[in-house]
Amino acid sequence: MTAQEVRLCGLLLQEHFGDVVEKVGTHLIRSGVLTLRALAHETKLPLDLVKKSLCVLMQHGMCAFGAGRRGPAGPVEYHIICEHILHMLRYPRYIYTAKSLYGDTGELIVEEILQRGQMTMSSTVKTVADRLTHNMPALFAPEGQSMDYSEVVSAFSRLVETHFLQRCPPMASAGSSSSEAVNTPLPVVTQPTKPEDHPECYRLPYINLTGQGKRRRSSEDGEAEQRAAKKTKTDNSERGDEGIYWQVNFQRFHLHFRDQAIISAVSCKLDQTSSEIVRTMLRMSEVTTPAHAAFTQALSANEIFRALPFSYNIARPILDQYLTLLVNDPMEFVGRTGDSGGGMYVVNLHRALANLARATLESVVQERFGSRSARIFRLLLRKRHLEQKQVEDFAMVPAKEAKDMLYTLLSENLVQLQEIPKTPDYAPSRTFYLYTVNQLPTARLLLQHCYKTVGNLIERRLYETKENKRLLEKSQQIEAILASLQATGAEAAQLTEVEEMITAPERQQLESLQHHINKLDSSENQVDETIFLLESYINSTQAPP
Repeated sequence: MTAQEVRLCGLLLQEHFGDVVEKVGTHLIRSGVLTLRALAHETKLPLDLVKKSLCVLMQHGMCAFGAGRRGPAGPVEYHIICEHILHMLRYPRYIYTAKSLYGDTGELIVEEILQRGQMTMSSTVKTVADRLTHNMPALFAPEGQSMDYSEVVSAFSRLVETHFLQRCPPMASAGSSSSEAVNTPLPVVTQPTKPEDHPECYRLPYINLTGQGKRRRSSEDGEAEQRAAKKTKTDNSERGDEGIYWQVNFQRFHLHFRDQAIISAVSCKLDQTSSEIVRTMLRMSEVTTPAHAAFTQALSANEIFRALPFSYNIARPILDQYLTLLVNDPMEFVGRTGDSGGGMYVVNLHRALANLARATLESVVQERFGSRSARIFRLLLRKRHLEQKQVEDFAMVPAKEAKDMLYTLLSENLVQLQEIPKTPDYAPSRTFYLYTVNQLPTARLLLQHCYKTVGNLIERRLYETKENKRLLEKSQQIEAILASLQATGAEAAQLTEVEEMITAPERQQLESLQHHINKLDSSENQVDETIFLLESYINSTQAPP
């Protein structure tokens, strides 16, 4: 765990859960594994606060526990799962993907589960139906009309069928010493496991949910609403999903992001029809292909032809030509593995990730050091090892400029220098000095720079918000007053009077602040896309064959 990753994890924990959870989580990251008593002693926090912080982290799958060094008879030890903390960077992307695939209902389902870590199906359906009912415009939802539970259940079922949601694994025993374990008031605390270790993680329980979402009640109906909420909690056992909690399957979202990146790259390199063929191949094998597989399952040309969308109207000879073009392309996104069924084709996932990472590195070099440096960088990637004179000749760059560019790239660790002596004494006059680019270490270096960049963006956003805290609180109070007046049917003059409580300079300052925060948020999302590509490439090189 590098210093930049620890810093970024601390910033994410502080932003989402507060200072206490951030202090506990950061200390666990630095210490590795600790018992509850040791953690409370070293952080100098009350034991109760440490327990609650661990509950929050385990509820969101960011912390796990197990038997300690003394075995089952010893105290329970806790450790942080840093990878799941970094997933918080992609929460907006997960939600947007669910919206694009399954509409507003899928968006709210994923948002609610991400916000709470894990939920039962019945409570998720009820919460989402209530939110959709409340947000329904009066034009499309006349008075008394509400969102039916069955529609939310259908969206939830589709998310589970496509593996975007999965059951939380059953709670694992951490030893016999329960005095050190966290007595959590949360519904369940589980240790994250792989889906293949929990074979029923995609099986939907049988629940009998009937009804519709409820609109927000007025203040005089508060007691009745509380009684209804209590009744709903007692009815959970009748719905058949008591103790069955669901969480977001981050790995499945990441596979979807990887597939979309490959499709986009094929579209930019060739054309839209080629990308649609690759999309069809990925869609046909998205559930059956293991997460770390180097290739998708082999598909025959006949199967691909039958699965293509009818709107493209691609004839079989045209499809064969496109497949040949994809196989012969230097990027090697698609490979051929056999001749049965008109030819067997696969998508080369690891090769595609390597090419995407390579394009990212080239883009970074071009943006930071110019097009000539990028030309030298691409040349070294292609030729592997070159002397300085060869670089000058192949890149067609003057000797002085090539020397300066090579030394600049060398100082930034983007290019490495390899010495090959002719004699054992390593005399400079009898030694070859070859420049080379090692793509994997360079990708790791760029990944650390990306972590640092995202941390700087988060700190800047938090600083901007803190500096304008008073103005933001005033704006929120006025918006709340306006909402309450509009709900009671206030006159236009009264609404205008409340709006004028914010002066023109304050309104201009608010607009400028919102513009800056939006730019910082957009920058975070763009840098996270680069982080995802580099992480996927690095993980693919470390995956077992």
